[in-house]
Amino acid sequence: MLSFKAVLCAVLLAVYTNAAPAPASSAPTDASSTVVFSTASSAVSSAFSATPSTVLASSASATTPTGSGIPGAAHHSSSSTSVASTGSGSPSATSSAAPAWETVAPASDDPNYVLWDEDSTTDPQGVRDTYGASIMGPQNVPIALQNPDLLAPPTTDEGSVQNAKWPFALSHNRLQTGGWARQQNVDVMPIAKSMAGVNMRLEVGAVRELHWHKTVEWSYVTKGSVQVSAINSDGQNFLGTAHAGDLWYFPAGVPHSLQATADDPDGAEFLLVFNDGAFSEDSTFLLTDWLAHVPKEVLAKNFKVNMSAFDHIPSKQLYIFPAATPSDDDEPVSDPQGQVPSPFIFPLSKMKATGLEGGSVKVVDSTTFPVSTEIAVAEVTVEPGAIRELHWHPTQDEWTYYLSGEGRVTLFASSSNARTFNYQAGDVGFVPASFGHYVENTGNTTLHFLEIFNTDRFQDISLAQWLALTPPELVKAHLDLDDATLASLSKTKKTVVGPSDSS
Repeated sequence: MLSFKAVLCAVLLAVYTNAAPAPASSAPTDASSTVVFSTASSAVSSAFSATPSTVLASSASATTPTGSGIPGAAHHSSSSTSVASTGSGSPSATSSAAPAWETVAPASDDPNYVLWDEDSTTDPQGVRDTYGASIMGPQNVPIALQNPDLLAPPTTDEGSVQNAKWPFALSHNRLQTGGWARQQNVDVMPIAKSMAGVNMRLEVGAVRELHWHKTVEWSYVTKGSVQVSAINSDGQNFLGTAHAGDLWYFPAGVPHSLQATADDPDGAEFLLVFNDGAFSEDSTFLLTDWLAHVPKEVLAKNFKVNMSAFDHIPSKQLYIFPAATPSDDDEPVSDPQGQVPSPFIFPLSKMKATGLEGGSVKVVDSTTFPVSTEIAVAEVTVEPGAIRELHWHPTQDEWTYYLSGEGRVTLFASSSNARTFNYQAGDVGFVPASFGHYVENTGNTTLHFLEIFNTDRFQDISLAQWLALTPPELVKAHLDLDDATLASLSKTKKTVVGPSDSS
């Protein structure tokens, strides 16, 4: 049972809290102090003549606002004014609401520049300004140099965001006679649930054998040239060559092959992207693998030949294997059904880039490459000191591949969650749909990368354009920007913003 002293303390606290005057421009006079003291004295006298249960009930009633569902909640008026007693005994109203821009402290001006890069000779430490401390134990210095914003993150980073970087250099490589292949999927980067990638290399003449996938296949050739062949479900065939900087696309289930030409003496290398984060290059449908698992009498019946015709088929899959170099003037096999109505190759290398103040961009989606109904791409360059502007993609994830240069990206995941990642050539990045982000060139050379989306149409929303096309007084109420800054906001999308005088 509660002691009487505890009950008495509760009464005194409730009375003083309820009776104390709100802050005013002048201190309370002796008269107002007398009123409070008298009220408290009366409450104490009543408490001595009451039972503990009665006192508790009274204190709860005195401290609970009308209509409140919280027992014992401290009383606060819903109005922005409060009443205070004056020396004359008459109440006066005083405003307690702060100006809108004072309700939250201004953001810090502390710089958050990249502290080092992979070519630095510094000893990387987990220190930024007055935060952190040196590393006392062992560390992998080359990896720390490549990821300065993980070891010493900007003070603007907060909360938690899943890892959004995967270097192909860390992927297991499948070595074959004639080439190799390495992949990234959710096994190594769980955040990338909607897309996966493969980096493949073929020597001159080497073939990625006839096969098909449950997903679409999209490709960007990084070096050399690749001859591709395919047929669609209507029996229409296709043969063509994709050169460095070009694309190809195969819808799900369309059988095809890839073979490096002799345009480059080293053969070819290319990037493959699939619209399923769980995709595995080791789980494709291969011609040799299938026939090795069909009884030969069934093969003979299907093709209407003797079983001996299949005496030399491989006993297991070939995957990648050497073959005779294809000719530059090869023609597709004569086809009574004709050629595919829309080519599976797009000559991106010949497409003129849109020049921007700090770089360039090329966009290819189904409006320019009709067969590519599930993958769109923006090929972007950002010059030193420039930035791919703050933006987001409304409904589609972004799978990013860095071709050259150095950059950093901060992902804003809402709810005060933000994390910064650094990227180099050969790295894969990922940005979930609607996550705010930018891509900053942090090096001394051109930053060149691909933004890839599992959609038929490229879309993004520019932060600067949004603010410029919003009523200025509304923007000012949020950010307290001056008129000159508001007037400088671009009403057209910049995509890449050039270096400023301050940078």
